[in-house]
Amino acid sequence: MFSGPRRWGARGDYERVPEGPEAQKCNPEKSASFFSRMTYSWFSRIILLGYKKPLEREDLFELNESDSSYIVCPIFEKQWRKEVLRNQERQEIKASFHKEARARKPSLLYALWNTFKFVLIQVALFKVFADILSFTSPLIMKQMIIFCEHRQDFGWRGYGYALALFVVVFLQTLILQQYQRFNMLTSAKIKTAVIGLIYKKALLLSNVSRKRFSTGEVINLMSADAQQLMDLTANLNLLWSAPLQILMAVSLLWQELGPAVLAGTAVLVLVIPINALVATRVKKLKKSQTKNKDKQIKLLNEILHGIKILKLYAWEPSYKKKIVEIREQELEVQKSAGYLAVFSMLTLTCIPFLVSLATFGIYFLLDEGNFLTATKVFTSMSLFNILKLPLFDLPMVISAVVQTRISLGRLEDFLNTEELLPQNIETNYIGDHAIGFTNASFSWDKTGIPVLKNLNIKIPEGALVAVIGQVGSGKSSVLSAMLGEMEKLTGVVQRKGSVAYVAQQAWIQNCILQENILFGSTMQKQFYEQVLEACALLPDLEQLPNGDQTEIGERTRVLVTHNLTLLPQMDLIVVMESGRVAQMGTYQELLSKTRNLTHLLQAFSEQEKAHALKRVSVINSRTILKDQILEQNDRPSLDQGKQFSMKKEKIPIGGVKFSTILKYLQAFGWLWVWLSVASYVGQNLVGIGQNLWLSAWAKEAKHMNEFTEWKQIRSNKLNIYGLLGLMQGFFVCSGAYILTRGSLAASRTLYAQLLDNVLHLPLQFFETSPIGQIINRFTKDMFIIDMRFHYYLRTWVNCTLDVIGTVLVIVGALPLFILGVIPLVFLYFTIQRYYVASSRQIRRLAGASRSPIISHFSETLSGVSTIRAFGHEQRFIQQNKEVVNENLVCFYNNVISNRWLSVRLEFLGNLMVFFAALLAVLAGSSIDSAIVGLSISYALNAPWIMSKRPPAQWPNKGIVEFINYQARYRDDLGLALQDITFQTHGEEKIGIVGRTGAGKSTLSNCLFRIVERSGGKIIIDGIDISTIGLHDLRGKLNIIPQDPVLFSGTLQMNLDPLDKYSDCQLWEVLELCHLKEFVQSLPKKLLHEISEGGENLSVGQRQLVCLARALLRKTKILILDEATASIDFETDNLVQTTVRKEFSDCTILTIAHRLHSIIDSDRVLVLDSGRITEFGTPQNLICKKGLFFEMLTEAGITQDSVTK
Repeated sequence: MFSGPRRWGARGDYERVPEGPEAQKCNPEKSASFFSRMTYSWFSRIILLGYKKPLEREDLFELNESDSSYIVCPIFEKQWRKEVLRNQERQEIKASFHKEARARKPSLLYALWNTFKFVLIQVALFKVFADILSFTSPLIMKQMIIFCEHRQDFGWRGYGYALALFVVVFLQTLILQQYQRFNMLTSAKIKTAVIGLIYKKALLLSNVSRKRFSTGEVINLMSADAQQLMDLTANLNLLWSAPLQILMAVSLLWQELGPAVLAGTAVLVLVIPINALVATRVKKLKKSQTKNKDKQIKLLNEILHGIKILKLYAWEPSYKKKIVEIREQELEVQKSAGYLAVFSMLTLTCIPFLVSLATFGIYFLLDEGNFLTATKVFTSMSLFNILKLPLFDLPMVISAVVQTRISLGRLEDFLNTEELLPQNIETNYIGDHAIGFTNASFSWDKTGIPVLKNLNIKIPEGALVAVIGQVGSGKSSVLSAMLGEMEKLTGVVQRKGSVAYVAQQAWIQNCILQENILFGSTMQKQFYEQVLEACALLPDLEQLPNGDQTEIGERTRVLVTHNLTLLPQMDLIVVMESGRVAQMGTYQELLSKTRNLTHLLQAFSEQEKAHALKRVSVINSRTILKDQILEQNDRPSLDQGKQFSMKKEKIPIGGVKFSTILKYLQAFGWLWVWLSVASYVGQNLVGIGQNLWLSAWAKEAKHMNEFTEWKQIRSNKLNIYGLLGLMQGFFVCSGAYILTRGSLAASRTLYAQLLDNVLHLPLQFFETSPIGQIINRFTKDMFIIDMRFHYYLRTWVNCTLDVIGTVLVIVGALPLFILGVIPLVFLYFTIQRYYVASSRQIRRLAGASRSPIISHFSETLSGVSTIRAFGHEQRFIQQNKEVVNENLVCFYNNVISNRWLSVRLEFLGNLMVFFAALLAVLAGSSIDSAIVGLSISYALNAPWIMSKRPPAQWPNKGIVEFINYQARYRDDLGLALQDITFQTHGEEKIGIVGRTGAGKSTLSNCLFRIVERSGGKIIIDGIDISTIGLHDLRGKLNIIPQDPVLFSGTLQMNLDPLDKYSDCQLWEVLELCHLKEFVQSLPKKLLHEISEGGENLSVGQRQLVCLARALLRKTKILILDEATASIDFETDNLVQTTVRKEFSDCTILTIAHRLHSIIDSDRVLVLDSGRITEFGTPQNLICKKGLFFEMLTEAGITQDSVTK
């Protein structure tokens, strides 16, 4: 995930260490000459390198130190802390004066201003100079037209005007590109700073805040809202620049047309309330869109985390429908926004036209002697063209401000939300016990009902402690209280020293196995190897292709456990009941004095108690810990053959394939494509016609006295000009509407195809691809398709037509201009060829660098409790800065490459202006001044369901047969299952056992075709499962998985997402699973809202819900994958009785990690290294004294106990 080594700097900063080739990548910008920095020539080496070969991350220039996330984030965090303190002081002052006012939150905007104000002022100064120069060009053009009109002093003055025009536009180019450079990088730094603060806050959230902000919402804050803030910053200067440009344009127009310009100003004033209404509507749409995106990302995140459950139960259509429903809501909002964009485009086109029409009309009415000369026409039109951009930008930036206010509000809500209080626990305690609770009560929120009540526990140093109790008794909550994860209501909690924490649900990072084990600790080889041996990981490491480099994850010990066989080894046992400590003491004390422990032990058979006591004399505490860890973490992911490493995002090389563009156009709809092209061609032709008409009008105005009906002629000219303007408005409006309709169709089609393809991908893809990478496709990439791609397409079409039209108009006016165009076109395509090769790859690198940010963030949110328990917040904050900085490096190089291109292309455009002006001077009296104005002004603006279906009643016997079956997880890996051949009888109970990595879970995956065959076949009731569809197969099988996965939504939805069963059936299965009483106690009962990941239920309760699912869809074949590992033995005994009764007529395959659960099986299948080594009844296998006997002996289970 992280490139290059890191070190702690002199100030405690986490920084990169330049070494080897990286030392050569140091940014040359600071050492470059003034001219090189202004023209970005120092970046040419990257452009040339990118032309020779596809660029890689190592080829890019590093950031300037002041631009890196390691510098930006700490400075901004300091300013945010100051703002929080200032806000607290303000509130205290108000309180002291008894002022009743709404509590004001610390302002994120003020903190950002205080951090970046100096660079923002610098950017604004660049913008001021660029704006002033933009109005200098029309004034010089005016002098050139006057010069040509008077036909005198041909010579140095005309050449001087041409040269001055070139110098001005070239200076404007240089200053404008510096503005763009600093503006874009500053906006990126603001986004970086905000992301850093969001990440840090996410590590400090209390449990109440974590429930308020789901993972999807927090990710959306980081991706969408921070991006919105960045986008506004990039356009922020338009808030003052657009009004300034409008004011300057109106002032200069006054000089040309006098009071008539007030008519045009009136049109502008009338537009302001209309834009305000549009902005208000956009604000409402933005709120709706944000909610839809939050829901979409939240559901996607849950689907991707629980994809195996969806595939096992064939629930993909149901959850696809839920995603599509949210997407349709999003598209409805997008459609409304698109229609507002149509209005904006109409405004952009019609307002300049209406302003000019109103101005010219009033100009004629004020004085019949007024007529339009070439000077007035083309100076005014150049000013109107300049006016067009701020008129378009101002409503857009106002809309962006409105949207950003919403994002700022969301960000401030999150950043000001409740944090965990460090004073919940005294961590500097130096007494005689390791952990102490004194009259302590806890809740998950400050105002909630206590979950733990009046705890009084003293745990001595070095003690081995067990916390036991039934499902929902508060066992896991005790650990959370020790870690400070709960709100302390009363009492005192003391904890000495550091903490190591193993969560009930394993959290593995996307990094190599060794890094997961070390978890930030220094490598101590001897101790590291001892840990591997104690955790029984050595056999697994031998099977992994790269050992502990494979990429995937004496102390006081407190165990929350249902494994009562471990209790005799404990120094202290805490028995929990309804959130209270029911009893506490040693094993013998509790066994002799209380009934609580006795009741729990009654869930064991007498033989199990004997085995437990027998094991006490031969195992030590290290082995106990090892056994416990294995039972909690013996996951299928360690099965042989499942030797995956996480894939890095593949970065394409070369040009964008035409097939990709064709796919978008097909989704867009060919009818809309051709109508769109026709509308934009019509728009440009009418625009050219307007200017040609004005040119002809100005030419005729010189001969006004020759016409006896000039007033009527002038009126006709004005009417035709107005008609052309209306036609252009029609084409613009039509084009924008067509583009909106087509882009909506493309968005809907491409999203549906993406979602369908992702849900159809094999499970292996999700196990080897970071979730953040997948989410990035649905968020950032779909955002490009939804909001940006059609805009880019429209811009490209418009620019292409504008260039063609400009060249044709100028060549028509000045035929010799073709001689200058040919070399300019050659240079243009040469520069483009070099630039495109490099820029395309830099943009791809930038796109790929976004996925690790989301992946790391999502990963952190999943393991925040573990990170906080180990006290590794700072380490993860530094890792976040690293992945953000990598994206910032790519963004920086992308910005500079764009500026490099812009300077060179605009220089070619400036040469075009110079050639047009020079030719106008050289043409002398042979060319009309109207043609001069026309040419210069143009130059300045230059398959799941298969055909074979099984019978409806299939399978009706439950006979499963493997014939020479072989399977592997990837083509480049060895076989995970080899020559598997066996057959079950109908309604037979089969136990499947084997050491870790033997292939047990792979066998169940093959039954569901999660892993496809490499050879042989599986036959169920006479049908080869490879010949039927996956939904047909998975819909007829049943599984109770080891990992209890729940989705956010109602309890009813989690039990029956396909809505196939009645409420009576749901209550029946809840009763069978011993959950009915609990669900009846909930206010909304079956409609009780399950939080993300099922976090508002205990793990045991989640497992019982999964059991209820299986009971609902009762099928002839059931696979149990250690389905009761997370529930207490008393409940386990009841559940096992329920399973035996309710599935008595079914074939049951039980994958066993605890051997006592399969002792009563009809037959036992023993696997080793992917092969069947033994298969028979338990008694027969014990008599053979093979691997099964050896495993029983290691577990302390005797032959006598099996035969009882």
